Amino acid sequence: MTTSAVKTTTALATPTTLTLAKSITAALRQSMLDDPKVVLLGEDIGALGGVFRVTDGLLAEFGANRVIDTPLAESAIIGTAVGLAYRGYRPVCEIQFDGFIYPGFDQIVSQVAKLHYRTQGAVKMPITIRVPFGGGIGAAEHHSESPEAYFTHTSGLRVISVSNPQDSYSMLRQAISLDDPVLYFEPKRRYHVKGEVSPVLGESMEKAVIVAPGTDVTLVTYGPLVPTAREAALAAADEGVSVEVIDLRSLAPVDYATVEASVRKTGRLVVTHEAVRSGGIGGEIIASITERCFNYLEAAPVRVTGWDIPYPPAKLESHHLPDLDRMLAGVDRVMGR
Repeated sequence: MTTSAVKTTTALATPTTLTLAKSITAALRQSMLDDPKVVLLGEDIGALGGVFRVTDGLLAEFGANRVIDTPLAESAIIGTAVGLAYRGYRPVCEIQFDGFIYPGFDQIVSQVAKLHYRTQGAVKMPITIRVPFGGGIGAAEHHSESPEAYFTHTSGLRVISVSNPQDSYSMLRQAISLDDPVLYFEPKRRYHVKGEVSPVLGESMEKAVIVAPGTDVTLVTYGPLVPTAREAALAAADEGVSVEVIDLRSLAPVDYATVEASVRKTGRLVVTHEAVRSGGIGGEIIASITERCFNYLEAAPVRVTGWDIPYPPAKLESHHLPDLDRMLAGVDRVMGR
């Protein structure tokens, strides 16, 4: 495979206000400028620019040898990426919607996650798999799922989830530069959220961040629910409860040190995510923090999650997704109110 010459383009050089979607575009563009071995694969990512227009303009800039429109076959997308990685490329795959990832599941968990270990380090898998995920957009079946826990259960994969434009830019660039495979979950209902994006990458993508400090309750979340959690912290403050909100950012590995330090301070833990409750990331975080902080806990930790049902029709999704009221109810429970 040969790479086409890069046409003249403008990289992100100074802090710029971008939507979350366009910050991803900027990260892809910069990574492709930095390394000619970075190639993009996905359904409709070329001429159309992706269904969410995240790859808009990249085909014109980098050519069809580096922005590759694929057939509607996720297994083939991931399998091709494995072959490209073997040949020294850094493929970035787009899974058009979260629920479409399952045809590629075998390739991801059986090949992508294990080849580095299986070859005793001889083969690296610098593959980044972008997954628009979560609900809140009124979409049809298979377009609003939260499959992240499947992949955090698989050793050999890094799993990250972004919540704002700066992290979307910084963490995607970090992911593409790694020699490890990364599942990069981007919240589709937050694509239009705007924020200032600096070309400085900042914190490691493995580091959780405190987005709202507090002293009474630790509220842990990631991805699409981070803005809702911040709203819950503001509402709780009106009732005299100080809530510390942590954005995990990395789901595998988890930055337990940051969560543990917060829980040792507050004595109370609430974990919230859109994914269903059973077998979810929230249960794993609660179990791990209970092991580490049992003597500091003032109340049993609480999960605020999606219900254990297939994702509902669009008219009912507001009842399924954790909202401000359900988060505040979780806070009340750990406060004994």
